Amino acid sequence: MELVVIQKKIYEIRGHRVMLDFDLAVLYKVETRILNQAVRRNLNRFPPDFMFQITRDELKNLKSQFVISSSEWGGSRHVPFAFTEHGVTMLSSILKSNTAVNVNISIVRAFVMMRQLSVNYKELVDKITKLEDKYNKKFADVYEALDLLLQENVAKEDFSKRRRIGYKIPKRKS
Repeated sequence: MELVVIQKKIYEIRGHRVMLDFDLAVLYKVETRILNQAVRRNLNRFPPDFMFQITRDELKNLKSQFVISSSEWGGSRHVPFAFTEHGVTMLSSILKSNTAVNVNISIVRAFVMMRQLSVNYKELVDKITKLEDKYNKKFADVYEALDLLLQENVAKEDFSKRRRIGYKIPKRKS
């Protein structure tokens, strides 16, 4: 199973990375209702941090953002379950086919890769912030000097009181 395909089916809902029941059903090659029946028969294996049902508003938002099929055109009529990484792992204990086992391995790898990417992204943001701080401090003095030169009063006073230097051409007698 290609990790990129799986990563595209991982959404962020309520601050959790999750996969939705209908996407998992396609990957496991079972009907969504079959998957949900198996989950309902084993609800004690799925605490709220493993699985939750999304709200109608969240579903509406997903439909608009990710073009998930509409119930008016033959799509799902129920509000889907969202499975966290742990919930997907738990699915392997209730779906025992070889396909389910292989898909679960790929899904867990996709979650792990996304977690590594987010750590790398955070490290990159931290490095950029440190560079900005470093160079902002170095240029603060330059900016301050430029500001002083641009102030009209300071510039006029300094130039009017200064004595001219350099070669002076004597005035011609006519």
